[in-house]
Amino acid sequence: MENSDIENTSVPKNEPFSGQDASCFENFQHSKKQLNTENLLESLKSGFISSGISSDNTLSPSLLVNNSSEQKKILSSLLDELSTCESFDFSVAFINESGLACILQTLEQLSEYNIPGRILTTNYLNFTSPGALSKLLEFPNIEVRAFTKGGFHPKGYIFQQSNYYSIIIGSANLTASALNMNQEWSIKFLSCTDGQIVFSVRDEFERVWAQAEKVTTEWITDYTIDYNLKKTKLDFVSKEFAKELEAEISEEILSKQISESDEDAEIVPNSMQQEAMSAIAELRAKGESKALLIAATGTGKTYLSIFDVIQSGAKKILYIAHRDMILEKSEKSFRALIPKISTGFFKGAQKDLNADCIFASIFTLAKDENLRLFSPDHFDYIIVDEVHHAGAGSYQKVINYFKPKFLLGLTATPERTDGFDIFSMFENNIPYEIRLQKALEENLLCPFHYYGISDITVNGELVDDKSDFSKLTNSERLRHIEKAIRLYKSNDNPVKGLIFCSRTEEAKALSQKLNERGFCTVYLTGENSDSEREKAIERLESDSDPLQYIISVDIFNEGVDIPCVNQIVMLRPTQSAIIFTQQLGRGLRKSGNKQFVSIIDFIGNYENNFFIPIALYGDNSYNKDNIRRALSSGSAGLPGCSTIQINEIARQEIFDSINQTSFKQLKILSAEYKKLKNRLARIPSMMDFVENGFIDPLLFIDYSGSYYSFKCKIEKN
Repeated sequence: MENSDIENTSVPKNEPFSGQDASCFENFQHSKKQLNTENLLESLKSGFISSGISSDNTLSPSLLVNNSSEQKKILSSLLDELSTCESFDFSVAFINESGLACILQTLEQLSEYNIPGRILTTNYLNFTSPGALSKLLEFPNIEVRAFTKGGFHPKGYIFQQSNYYSIIIGSANLTASALNMNQEWSIKFLSCTDGQIVFSVRDEFERVWAQAEKVTTEWITDYTIDYNLKKTKLDFVSKEFAKELEAEISEEILSKQISESDEDAEIVPNSMQQEAMSAIAELRAKGESKALLIAATGTGKTYLSIFDVIQSGAKKILYIAHRDMILEKSEKSFRALIPKISTGFFKGAQKDLNADCIFASIFTLAKDENLRLFSPDHFDYIIVDEVHHAGAGSYQKVINYFKPKFLLGLTATPERTDGFDIFSMFENNIPYEIRLQKALEENLLCPFHYYGISDITVNGELVDDKSDFSKLTNSERLRHIEKAIRLYKSNDNPVKGLIFCSRTEEAKALSQKLNERGFCTVYLTGENSDSEREKAIERLESDSDPLQYIISVDIFNEGVDIPCVNQIVMLRPTQSAIIFTQQLGRGLRKSGNKQFVSIIDFIGNYENNFFIPIALYGDNSYNKDNIRRALSSGSAGLPGCSTIQINEIARQEIFDSINQTSFKQLKILSAEYKKLKNRLARIPSMMDFVENGFIDPLLFIDYSGSYYSFKCKIEKN
C-alpha cells in the first residue's frame, strides 16, 4: 500500500479545560479518520471476492475474536473505534460493571471532548447491572435507554467517523468475559456515510430507540428492586437462560449461588492445587524431603499445603508465619478441611505443645528456651509461609533446628532484593510454580482493571521522586485523587479499598482530608500494633461498618489476606516489580460477589516507572523493545478478563523512564545473574536466561563485551 488509506487529523476539544480536570486528559489526542472510498472498494473486493486482491486489510471486513495465544481481544477493536469516533451508538442486551470498567477511562476521555454517545440496553432477564447503568449516567455526553417490551438480543456497536461509519455486530455483549475471554464471533466492517448498510443499521437502531424508556436515576431505583428479587429467586437456572448467557451466567449468577447457598459444600482442590499436589507427591516418592512452592497471591497456597498434609499422612504439623493474622486464618483453614484435627498456637503467651497442628510465630519460636521445648524430630511436616523472609536469622535458626519428614516453603515472590538464596534452603526443589499471568489465564484470581493516570501537584506540575510533603497533600491533588477513586469504583458493591502511600505524614493528612470530603478512612503505619491492624481489617471486612479505605505506609504489601478488597490506590513511586506485584495482589483473591478489583495507579515523574510494565506483563527480559511492545499492546497482552488502561501523560512518563534508564548497569545485571544462579544452583548459561524468562543475556555482552568477561567480574573463582 503506497499511502495510508485513512488519514488521521487532530480534533480540537469542544471546550477548553484547565487545572485539575484537564490534567488527566490534556494529551488524549482524539483524532478523526478520513476514508478513501477507492481504497475501501479494493478492500471490500479483497474481503468478499478474492483475498489475493491487494488492499489495506485494516479496511477489509474482519472477524473479531478473543484468542489469548495470539493476543487478540474484541475489546481492542472497541477501544480503537471509540478513540477516533465523532459519536457512538451501542445496542447491547447485557451490560455489567466489569464490562464497563474495560472502557471506563476511554469513556471519561470522550466525555472531556463532548463526544456524544447513546447506549441502548434492556431489562430483559434482569441481567444488566444497576451499577453499570448508574455509572453510565455519570457521563453527561451519554444517553441511556432500556427496551422493556420483551426479548432483546442485539450486540451491535456503531461508530460515526468523519466521513464513514465503522460497525461491529456479533455475539459480544458489554461484559468483561465477552470482550476479553469468551469464544465470541463479531464482524467489523466499514461503510461510507451513504452506504445502504449504514441506513439499515441506523434505521433499526432509531426504531428501537424510539420505543425504549429513558434510563434515569428513578428508573434504575425501580429496576434495582426487580434485579435483586430475580437474583434471590435464582435457585435454579432455566435451560433457555443458561443457553442465552453461557459464560456470563457463571460469572454473574452461578458464582453468587455457590458462594451463598453452598457454604458448607466440600472444599476440593482447584486445577492449580491438583497439579501441585501431584508434583509434590512425585518429589517425595523420589526421596526428597524439601520443596519450595511458588504461587501467586490468591491462588490457594494455604489450602494446597493442607491438601498435601492430608495426602502425606502427616500426624504432627508445624505452621510457621511472621504475622498472627496469617496464623489465625491458616488455623481456620486447617479446621475447615480437617475437622477432627486438634490445633493450637505458639505465639506470645500462648504456648500449646500438644496439638496435632501448631501455628507458631517465628518471633516466639526462634527463642532458645522455646525451641528446646520441642525435639528436632517432633514434627512430621513443617510449612513455612511467606518463606521469602527466610533469609532472616530467626528463620535460619528454626529451619536448621528441626528435622521433619517434609519441609514445604510457600511464597509468591522467592526472589529477594538482598540476593539471599531461598532456593538452596529447599535444595532447589521447585515442584510447581504459577506466577500472576498464568494464574490469571487459569481464572484462579479475581480479574483486575488497571488504571494508570498521571499524578499532579500545584499548577499541574507532575509529582516526582523528590516532591515535598506539602505538594503531596495540597487541595489540587486531593481533588484529583477524589475524582479518580469515585470514577473507578463499583456502584454495585460498597468500596473496600487499600491506599498505599510512601510517607507517614502523607497518609495521616490524606486520611484526615478524605474524611472531611465524606469518605471513611483510617491510616496505619509500621508503628501500629498487630491488634490495631487486625481491628482495621475487621472493620473493612464488615458489611455494617462504614470504613471504606485503609491508608498504609510500608505495611500490607504482604502478610495480610483481605478478600473483600475491590479497589487499590497507589500513591507512591514503584520501588520494584516485586513490591508492585505484591501490592497488586492484595486485591486479587476471589470473594463472594466481587466481580473485579480496580487498581488506580497515580504515575508521576518517577525514575522507576519502567517497573510498571515489567510487573503487569511479567516480562523480565529488561529488553527495551520488548517492554515498549508490551506497553503498547494494552489489554491484549493480559490473559483473561483483566485490562490495562493508561492515559497519555502517564504512558509517556513510563516510556520516558524506559528510554532514560540504562539496563546495562552492573547493579541490575549482577542482581539478575545471582537470581538465576540461585534458582539453578549453578552458573547459568546464556540460554538459561532465555529458557527461564530472565534478563536478555545480550545485555551482559553489551556491558562487558562477552558473557565470559561478565562472569569473570562476578565470580570470585
